Amino acid sequence: MKIISTNIAEPKTFVWNGKKVTTGLFKYAVNSPIFLGDEDVDNDHVIDRQHHGGVDKACYLYSADHYKYWQKLYPELELPWGMFGENLTVEGLHEADVNIGDIYKIGETLVQATQPRQPCFKLQFRFNDKEIVRKFVDSGFSGVYVRVLKKGKIKASDSMTLIEKKEALSIQKVYEMLYASEFDPTVGQAVNDPFIAASCKRDLLKRWGDNL
Repeated sequence: MKIISTNIAEPKTFVWNGKKVTTGLFKYAVNSPIFLGDEDVDNDHVIDRQHHGGVDKACYLYSADHYKYWQKLYPELELPWGMFGENLTVEGLHEADVNIGDIYKIGETLVQATQPRQPCFKLQFRFNDKEIVRKFVDSGFSGVYVRVLKKGKIKASDSMTLIEKKEALSIQKVYEMLYASEFDPTVGQAVNDPFIAASCKRDLLKRWGDNL
């Protein structure tokens, strides 16, 4: 896998349901390396700390390969790298191949996969489409949140190399569980995984806890 683009954002404010909403979703490619810290990317802007940033979601990765899918859905829309709010656009990244807890070396860093991304309403501001959240869920292309085990710089052209594979559920499988209409018994495996993000564990328990 290879880093195609490093992306950071400036805050943007919109009016939604009569209220001002500020977001750091509008990320664009930068020519210089980015620095991954313990809880976020330096010089990026994480506005909603309840749902973004923090130890378990310090950096968000999205596959460059998925952009072709979205370009077919939005042929008239320009889709620059960073369109989905990712800090790292990665060639060859696929959610089915990444397990919770997997450790990767990227540039100077070591990162660990923690959960899929759960889209929020703010994505509609970028796509100018109120249906984008549903489409994002239906696509199965969640991207991957990671925690940072070793801080450092990452630049475009750096490789993303698997260092340690965990015997765990894939990011894709966990994503399916979050939105499935029927209970999957392996939810129990997900919520008991020591490396899953705390927020994702809470969401799985909120949805399926009565079945466990």
